[in-house]
Amino acid sequence: MIEQIMEYNKKFVENKGYEPYITSKYPDKKIAILTCMDTRLVELLPAALGIKNGDVKLIKNAGGVITHPYGSVMRSILVGILELGVEEVMVIAHTDCGVQGMDGGELIEKLIERGISREHIDIIRHSGIDLEKWLGGFESPEISVKETVKSLKNHPLMPKDVRISGYIIDSVTGELTRVETE
Repeated sequence: MIEQIMEYNKKFVENKGYEPYITSKYPDKKIAILTCMDTRLVELLPAALGIKNGDVKLIKNAGGVITHPYGSVMRSILVGILELGVEEVMVIAHTDCGVQGMDGGELIEKLIERGISREHIDIIRHSGIDLEKWLGGFESPEISVKETVKSLKNHPLMPKDVRISGYIIDSVTGELTRVETE
């Protein structure tokens, strides 16, 4: 599959397929969006929000959540704000998310089945990392959005003039619903 992607890319560049996508690194709409990596959102989310290449900073991960206050998601949001002109942050979860109800203990068992030793897992646990929580999911998209928005608003490095809001997008229709977080 990767070979097919590489071949397509070669033709894309040769045919100058990139030209319609040329833009700057600064988001035109001054918004960062934290959302899920779900495959249904790849084209649906931009289409449903009316955004195009160059409009926003799009940060995606499993569940569209912040799992560590000083991890890569928080760093990306702060870089967007401090270096690239972001003024608003939208947290967008979605319906039927695979992370909802995910069991961290079950994922650890899957790691063991895939050849990760219990010894390595124990070393990580004894290093102060709660693997079950880190690999675990959330109860509902609404709760996840509320917790993520709260984490952003209360983060000690978050400038107070940044507007932060939460939403849920329907993963079929694209309908966006605001989540009241206060």
